[in-house]
Amino acid sequence: MPGIDECLLETMRLPGARGAALVDWTSGLALGTVGDPPGGDHETAAAETAELARLAAEQHAFGPGDDAGPADPPVEDVILSNRDSYHVLRFVPTSFDSSVVLYLWLGRSEGNLALARIRLGEMAERLVLA
Repeated sequence: MPGIDECLLETMRLPGARGAALVDWTSGLALGTVGDPPGGDHETAAAETAELARLAAEQHAFGPGDDAGPADPPVEDVILSNRDSYHVLRFVPTSFDSSVVLYLWLGRSEGNLALARIRLGEMAERLVLA
C-alpha cells in the first residue's frame, strides 16, 4: 500500500499531469505536493482546493444517499474544467473521519479525464495515511 509520496508520484505518471497534492480539506493544508501548482504556489493551491472540497462536501444536495457508511467520504469526486485544464478532486476514504482529498491538475490537450478519474479512485482506495 503506497504512502503519500508514492501516491503523488504515481499520480504524476498520468498523461497530462501537471501537478498533484494531498490536501486536508478542513484545514486547507497540503499533506504532500508534487509537480507544478496552479498559480505557482502550493500553499495557495491547497487552500483553494480545500475551499472547493468543503463547498461540495457540506452541501446536502450533493451528499450520499441513505446507504452511505459513516467512514465514507461525503462526495466521491469533483471535476472543474477550464479552457486548458481539468482540476480533479478525489475524496479519500479513511477509517477515521475523512477530511482528505487527492487533487490532480491535468492538462486538457494531453490528459485523459476518464482515465485520471479511474486511477485517482484506485489510488485513493490504496493510500495509507498514518
